[in-house]
Amino acid sequence: MQQVIESRLFKGKAVLLFGARQTGKSTLVDIILADQSRGHLVMNGDDADVRDILAQATATKLKALIGKNEILVIDEAQRIENIGLALKLVTDQLKQVQVIATGSSSFELSGRLNEPLTGRKYEFRVFPLSFQEMVNHHGLLAEKRLIEHRMIYGYYPEIVTHAGEEKERLKLLAGSYLYKDLLMIDQIKKPLLLEKLLQALALQVGHEVRYNEVAQVVGSDPKTVEKYIGLLEDAFVVFQVPAFSRNVRNEIRKGKKVYFYDCGIRNAVINNFKSLGSRNDVGALWENYILVERMKYLRNKGIDTKFYFWRTTQQQKIDLVEESENGLSAFEFKWKNARARIPQTFTNNYPEATTGIITRENMEEFVNDDHS
Repeated sequence: MQQVIESRLFKGKAVLLFGARQTGKSTLVDIILADQSRGHLVMNGDDADVRDILAQATATKLKALIGKNEILVIDEAQRIENIGLALKLVTDQLKQVQVIATGSSSFELSGRLNEPLTGRKYEFRVFPLSFQEMVNHHGLLAEKRLIEHRMIYGYYPEIVTHAGEEKERLKLLAGSYLYKDLLMIDQIKKPLLLEKLLQALALQVGHEVRYNEVAQVVGSDPKTVEKYIGLLEDAFVVFQVPAFSRNVRNEIRKGKKVYFYDCGIRNAVINNFKSLGSRNDVGALWENYILVERMKYLRNKGIDTKFYFWRTTQQQKIDLVEESENGLSAFEFKWKNARARIPQTFTNNYPEATTGIITRENMEEFVNDDHS
């Protein structure tokens, strides 16, 4: 990703990096800055004086503020009122300056992208570390030996680099810090409900989520549940995968599944760090893990792909259906080498789709360029 971002610099557009807190956005920016010989100014939206300055920005004020620097970095830009206007002013009127902004939630979450940036930005998603990045770091064999560990503790950089402290650090991460941005906006009236909802979603990973059923569990109403799940998506904590339906009469059309961007966060939410041999949710954990690693792999390669799951009213199912410019693909995820196959109903109705069963034995073919 570093090389791709660097290739977009000084092309007349703002570079926006989005991702949950502690995924390494600032570290990535530091690495990029170290490769540049140009002067730079770094500002942080968590600082009150920075928020005041940039919220009232004009082209004249920005020019004086930036001075001779050619790169302006704004960390935690989602905290700044009218951030869209500031980014637009730099991009349109200070053409010699490259602006790089990071956000731990989408700017739209807090209604602070009042000025449209259509055609003026490159957007990048920063995930926690990936299977492929760790393979590049210490080799395929070493990383495959750690798969069970990753399914329990995840890939947050702070967790990966502090062996033996995973539980303590994950509990801190999975607390209110992870969704700090949500608690700062008026839309969240009930923080306790948010925590209950996260726990309910964590326990339903791998299963369809029905808003009315979740509402009963957490003591709320379906509309509030739907709204809060959407806000958790905007904060990059969870994401939804819709049902795939084209041809078959009895396909489920309106279902949703909810996954966590990191298995460690998911396990911290329900305070379950037991080994896989002592758990009854291994299949769900594997599904969450491998689906997210596939997402990271495709995003990092710049492949635009839509994710779906597939199920019929007769309970035939497929864990992941991918739709891209290359066509349809369907995959089942199996932790153990249990016999599995793609339902014939699917293959009959979508004969053009490529299919596969993804297990821990062959998973490197699915999420890694180097299969050796």
